[in-house]
Amino acid sequence: MEPANHVAIFYPVITLALWTLLILGMVGFRRVMAVSRREISPEEFKLGETSKVPTRVSIPNRNYMNLLEAPVLFYVVCVILFATSRVDSIFLALAWSFVACRLVHSLVHLSYNNVLHRLMPFALGNFILIAMWIRLALVLQSKTAA
Repeated sequence: MEPANHVAIFYPVITLALWTLLILGMVGFRRVMAVSRREISPEEFKLGETSKVPTRVSIPNRNYMNLLEAPVLFYVVCVILFATSRVDSIFLALAWSFVACRLVHSLVHLSYNNVLHRLMPFALGNFILIAMWIRLALVLQSKTAA
């Protein structure tokens, strides 16, 4: 493993966090616009979203939820890598690849929304995340055994 600037692990973290916040802004904007145009009532959001919420309003919310589910494990693994000084070029490449997959997934989801097209980056990102955790376990195990 070649050493890396350990702080560099936070660049993909910051990128994904900013993207998530951008999507959160989109959720709010689309909801406010739909209510202000009287397309729906604010009551449609009382317990989440009802079936009366238009697709163009509900898809950003669903995408936002996707950005808060498995990515939590990404954030945790990155913090562990930093805290244990185990950041290297392989982990950085995996982290940036995960973020790229999430961005592509979002772009497909928020644009033409072909399920098979968005499944590919979503699944690949999940496999990358699994690889990060397995590699972290192996790296920490080898550190403990030494």
